[in-house]
Parts: sequence; C-alpha cells; structure tokens
Amino acid sequence: MTSSEPGLRARLVDVGVDLVTREGAQALTLREIARRAGVSHGAPRRYFPTHLELLSAIARRGFADLGRRAATAIGDGTASPRAQLTELGRMYLDFALGNAGMYELMFRHDLLESGHLGLRDTSLPLFGVLVDLVGRTRPDVDARAVAGALWANLHGIAQLWAWGSLQLATGTEDFVPLLRTALDAHLGPEDGR
Repeated sequence: MTSSEPGLRARLVDVGVDLVTREGAQALTLREIARRAGVSHGAPRRYFPTHLELLSAIARRGFADLGRRAATAIGDGTASPRAQLTELGRMYLDFALGNAGMYELMFRHDLLESGHLGLRDTSLPLFGVLVDLVGRTRPDVDARAVAGALWANLHGIAQLWAWGSLQLATGTEDFVPLLRTALDAHLGPEDGR
C-alpha cells in the first residue's frame, strides 16, 4: 500500500485507536502508528501535519464512542431525568475505567486547548445532554453550573478509582454507591430515599 492510498487517514486513526486501547496514551507516537500501519514514518504528516492533529483525530473516535454509549444509557427518554442521569453516570464511569488510555487522551489539556483542532467542540454535545438532564431534574438551579460540578465529580471518581485510592479509602469495590452519593450531593436526595 502506498501512503497516498485513499483511506490511509482513517487507517492511521484506526491504528491509533487500537494502540491507545492496548498500550495506553503514552504509546501514541507518530513513528509507532506509522510502523503499525505499514507506512513510512513521514506518511502520517501528509494527513496530520502535527502530532496533536493525529491525537485529536484518535480522541474524536473516543468521544464518538462515548456519545453512542450515552445515547444507549439514556435510552428512549421515557425514564425520569434522574434515572437517565444515574445510567449516564454509570456508563461514564464504566467507560473511563474500561478505556483508560482513550479516556486519558480525550481529556488531555493540550488537545482540548488547541482550538484549531476542534476537539473541544466534539466534547460539548455530551455536556449539553448532562445540562439538559440536570435542568429537567432540578429546574430551580443553574443547570450548567450543577452539570459542571457533577461532571467534575464523576471525573474525579473515575481518576481516583483508577488509581485505587477510593477503594482503599472507602473499603468498597463498587463505585455505584459513590455515584449515587455524587448525584444526591448535586441534585438533592432522590424521592423515596
């Protein structure tokens, strides 16, 4: 195959997704992606002039996967907004813990801050879903601020869980009680509890 073959751009991203899944974000070098794609180490630069652009394309795949999973978690929208938030939170934590390398890549500050790469725009739709559900659950609050605090809390749970810190501190091997506590803290206790 030649580096000018149509589809090489997608193949480079596919290889990067596989590499980050198997070996983590630190393994994502241009040289290694090119080697695994079977092209010269300079070939990726034809499609991705900078390493950050290739990393952003790989991270976009992670956000697309997370978005599909979020749609499945929320379902058809017939459950209460609080129930949808619970499932969304559980899915988010499962994704973060089951896809540690991709999750790390998706939230790299340098990728999100590079406005010309468009990655921040890829991450915002899911936050919009969170804001909507928070607003429907608690119409009396600033939904954007509460959703931001809840997201930060979920991100912290994911990171501390991945490090093993929360299991040690709480003596539990299940993050669901922490998720419920986070939801209660940001949304108020669920009716009937």
